[in-house]
Amino acid sequence: MAAAEEKNTLFPIFIFSLLALPLVPYTIFGLYHLVTKKARIAKCQCSVCLQSGKYHKSIFRRISNFSTYSNLSILMLWVIMVMLAYHIKSSSHEVEIFEPFSILGLEYGATDSEIKKAYRRLSIQYHPDKNPDPEAHNYFVEYISKAYQALTDPVSRENFEKYGHPDGRQGLQMGIALPQFLLNIDGKSGAVNLLGIVGVCIILPLVIAVMYLSRSAKYTGNYVLKHTLSAYFYLMKPSLAPSKVMDVFIKAAEYMEIPVRRSDGEPLQKLFILVRSELNLDLKNIKQEQTKFWKQHPALVKTELLVQAQLTRETGCLSPSLQHDCRRILEVAPRLLEELMKMAVLQRPPHGHGWLRPAIGVVELSQSIIQAVPLSARKPTGGSVEGIAPFLQLPHFSEAVLKKLARKKVRTFEDFRDLNQQERADLLTKVAGFSLSQSQDVEMVLEMMPSITFDIKCETEGEEAIQEGDIVTMRGWVTLNRKNHLVRALPHCPNYPFHKEENFWLLLSDPNSNSVWISQKVSFMDESAALIAAPKVIRESKEWAGASPKELNSAVKEAVEKVRNGSRLVIGRFLAPEEGTYNLTLYCLSDSWLGCDTKMSLKLKVLKRTRAGTRGGVQVDDGATGVEDGVEEEEVEEDEYDDDESEYSDDDEDDVEHEETNEDVANGSDSDSDNKED
Repeated sequence: MAAAEEKNTLFPIFIFSLLALPLVPYTIFGLYHLVTKKARIAKCQCSVCLQSGKYHKSIFRRISNFSTYSNLSILMLWVIMVMLAYHIKSSSHEVEIFEPFSILGLEYGATDSEIKKAYRRLSIQYHPDKNPDPEAHNYFVEYISKAYQALTDPVSRENFEKYGHPDGRQGLQMGIALPQFLLNIDGKSGAVNLLGIVGVCIILPLVIAVMYLSRSAKYTGNYVLKHTLSAYFYLMKPSLAPSKVMDVFIKAAEYMEIPVRRSDGEPLQKLFILVRSELNLDLKNIKQEQTKFWKQHPALVKTELLVQAQLTRETGCLSPSLQHDCRRILEVAPRLLEELMKMAVLQRPPHGHGWLRPAIGVVELSQSIIQAVPLSARKPTGGSVEGIAPFLQLPHFSEAVLKKLARKKVRTFEDFRDLNQQERADLLTKVAGFSLSQSQDVEMVLEMMPSITFDIKCETEGEEAIQEGDIVTMRGWVTLNRKNHLVRALPHCPNYPFHKEENFWLLLSDPNSNSVWISQKVSFMDESAALIAAPKVIRESKEWAGASPKELNSAVKEAVEKVRNGSRLVIGRFLAPEEGTYNLTLYCLSDSWLGCDTKMSLKLKVLKRTRAGTRGGVQVDDGATGVEDGVEEEEVEEDEYDDDESEYSDDDEDDVEHEETNEDVANGSDSDSDNKED
């Protein structure tokens, strides 16, 4: 009986060990990541963001944020482990060693007469005839009688003195960590137990694996449907104007799955009237344009109208069901825009370059969605390339306020940011009519806005000159600066209902040929990853160059210090083109902020391939080793966009034809998807 009970405790111990091995380190890592993330990421503290309630940590919001499938699974496993630990502790018992001398109250090596005297004394106390207590009876039979027999029998006593047990040498007892009912297999229950084992151990894991694989096969690593990537790939064109990026963005398969209810008809008609000016309809043929718009797939119509409601800040006029659908659209929008950006900068033959014009359009759409600013506000006005859009992201700003500021010759966002704090406060309070608290909100957001600087070098490793066909390395540091000296911070976006981390896209491009040579996503949120990656790259490059240990340690320390001060190391490589001088432009575009994009010019001179040069290099024009002489920061020129419009104006008809076939493309065949992935 005791052996059976001991075997029954082995299976819970086995299950407890299997759960504890992965669960304990996973939980510790998750808690550490959660604590460090909450401690270092700053949020906007202006009154508009606080009133939006996005960062308000109510008990219901905390419960909803915690109630994810992953967290609930971890919690359930911990509950199971606690129950197993309690069961093991309550069911396990300490192994009792049979000690005849101690039971009789004698010392080891007592004589026979002493043993008999002790037995008689205990018999008077525990014998059933003398003591009617049942526990005394059991103790007398199980312990006293067996102890007296073990010591009075010569063989039993000899075994006890040699092996510590009256029955002689004891063998090692083995157990199986399985439930007892699985071990008691007979003719009746054997088949049932066998089917249970097969079902639990084989069929159930296979079913779960098939369900997981069938679902995960539809998605990419960024949780975007593969049909969406197929549609984006075939709808992306080099001539895609920024105003046409919206037409490609809404054709995601995720948005096609949003239900279109009969009750949505009237609210969507009212919303259409509110956002009609943002839909790029031809006013000369407005009736035909409206009819054509409503003939599109209902999901496309609904998605575009809800996105326009976000851009025009009309989401408060939506019905509860449409507000829920709008939140669903906005929740997946950053991931979809990131994949759309990757499709724009994807290297394509024959030169292996991406496309600059659609890439800029994707970033502009991302900025407008996050800041809830209409695309029409980006039209150049009053000498500003980006129009009034950067102003509208500031709290308490409107077009009426901008008209008042224009009277004081503050026409561009750069002019407004260049004012000192006192001048801005006087301008906002005396001219725009802001209160002191509203002026402080504006100043707080301006302190949160990032400013990007470059320290980039383009070179061929081991060579001084450029030659055709060489592998050119672009290496350098991108530094983020804020007036409040923060590095990790969430952008000011009170009209976007979800947490959004700011990212930047670094593009080395040739505007003349509309090509992107190098593209890289830069994030300043994960400092720990940058502290690992940057010193590793610096160490490898210095070791390859033959640096001394002292120089190596100095370079690594310098890299660590730069990362902690808000810099990130960027590295990219491209194939040197044909002989000639190329006027390239290095862009750094924010996906969350308006008016924070930076660019600089870069001249690359490529020499003709010679026999003496086994490896070539890329150098900045005028013999500069860095970007100091060949690079200069400048604003985005309005003429550059005008040239793009004139260059690609003939492709507007192609855009219309491509939109008519959007449903077939969005569903994409499997072979097309495979070709795209290759």
